[in-house]
Amino acid sequence: MRATWRGAISVGQVTIAVRLFAAVDQHDLRFHHVHRADAGRIQHRRVCASCGEEVDAADVTKSYELDDGRMVLLEQEDFERLPSPTSHTIDVVQFVSPEDIDPIYYRRSYYLEPDDAAVQAYVLLRQALERARRMAIVRITVRQREMLATLHTRGDLLVLHTMLWPDEIRVPDFAFLDRDVTVRPAELTMATSLVATMSAPFTPGEFADRYRDALAGLIEAKAAGADLPAIPEPRDADTHVDLATALRDSIDQARATRT
Repeated sequence: MRATWRGAISVGQVTIAVRLFAAVDQHDLRFHHVHRADAGRIQHRRVCASCGEEVDAADVTKSYELDDGRMVLLEQEDFERLPSPTSHTIDVVQFVSPEDIDPIYYRRSYYLEPDDAAVQAYVLLRQALERARRMAIVRITVRQREMLATLHTRGDLLVLHTMLWPDEIRVPDFAFLDRDVTVRPAELTMATSLVATMSAPFTPGEFADRYRDALAGLIEAKAAGADLPAIPEPRDADTHVDLATALRDSIDQARATRT
């Protein structure tokens, strides 16, 4: 793995030199856009919408459009003028209980590896978080943008999750939230029973990407000239089934699956 960031965790007067590594390696199949007639790859060129000329990468810069339509051009040196107090620091702001963080805020995950001289301090922080059952709220700058993040333990490692800012979370505005809905006690009892029946420890290895596996099989079949699977019929949700009956049948099905 290649480090995406180098710096130090700062906790009060304690600094722990670390490197950041992406914790996720997605296995999506990669496609190319091609010409259907001869399978030639499609090339994407940078063309200026004003003059119609092809533009070199060195001549491309960023701009921000104002409300009146004017463009404010921004060069790399402009971004360097911005304050970046956490450009090389994971600045610990406070410690919180993991239950305090709504998962909707999480963005990306990274592993933290300590420098050789920082291993003892790294392990000390990890054990302190485990004993206190806390995670850290931190600030970090990645690719010139300061982000909020959490720092917590995972086995023998410290893991950092970058987070969305509060104003990036949409406020749900759904009509049903204003309805006065009455839940029957019997249905709630059955729904709770269904949850209990289907409860089990989460074992990640028991789950597989069924779509990716099916897609890989489809590609193999097309490459070999074999028969292709039939297009599955769409399943329509039956909204007219009695809720109590559906719950009862679901409980029976879940119990049969567990036995």
